[in-house]
Amino acid sequence: MVRGLGRAGIAAIHHTGRGGMFLVSLVGGMGMMVRRPRLLVQQIYAVGVMTLPIILVAGLFVGMMLGLQGFNTLVGFGAESSLGMAVGLFLTRELGPVLTALLFAGRAGSALTAEIGLMRATQQLDAMEMMAVDPLPRVVVPRFLAGVIVMPLLAALFSVVGLFGGYLVGAVLLGVDGGTFWSSMHEGVDVVHDVLAGVFKSLVFGFVVTWVAVFEGYSAIPTTDGVSRATTRAVVTGSLAVLGLDYVLTAIMFSEV
Repeated sequence: MVRGLGRAGIAAIHHTGRGGMFLVSLVGGMGMMVRRPRLLVQQIYAVGVMTLPIILVAGLFVGMMLGLQGFNTLVGFGAESSLGMAVGLFLTRELGPVLTALLFAGRAGSALTAEIGLMRATQQLDAMEMMAVDPLPRVVVPRFLAGVIVMPLLAALFSVVGLFGGYLVGAVLLGVDGGTFWSSMHEGVDVVHDVLAGVFKSLVFGFVVTWVAVFEGYSAIPTTDGVSRATTRAVVTGSLAVLGLDYVLTAIMFSEV
């Protein structure tokens, strides 16, 4: 059992080291995007626009849930007028970036891993290398940059739709004054301390989730079972990394609150 744990630990460290070297190679290949911006635009559409429906639907229902639960909690203290502030803080600080990253890992991250892994399994990447075409800047870098770019935008849309859902439940269904809802949110949510902090979180989450997804796909064993395992690892590792980083970033940015 001890030998098995040791082998697993060494394998994990080795895999992490390969991921770090892979990230260095990604950074080195980003100069190609200046000459071929069309590749980046195509991947922004694939990982951003195609993920938008699930982000909007999830944001609406999460905002409605926050409005309902927040009203039921605050009404016991006679503070239902602060519902807008509570919904705004929860969405901009935590739920918007975190849930967007988890949904992105499940939808776009798994698609990126499976796509690159299948290219590895069908020897498309090997064929590109045989033709003296580096597959890293041609295939992987556009997908990586697209994930980093679209994550803050998706998180912002999630929060906006969530605020509308909270307003819909709080003001329209439960009778909270609409002006009070928006004014309390305006007074309690700070643009720099809350909104930009959420944007920074989503940027970090997008970087990590997309890095994990493209690395697992690029290093997948070239079999159907290998691609399946790589896709599972990408989703699990990316989701756990998001939750762990959320705690670290929250402790750093909001430690004085």
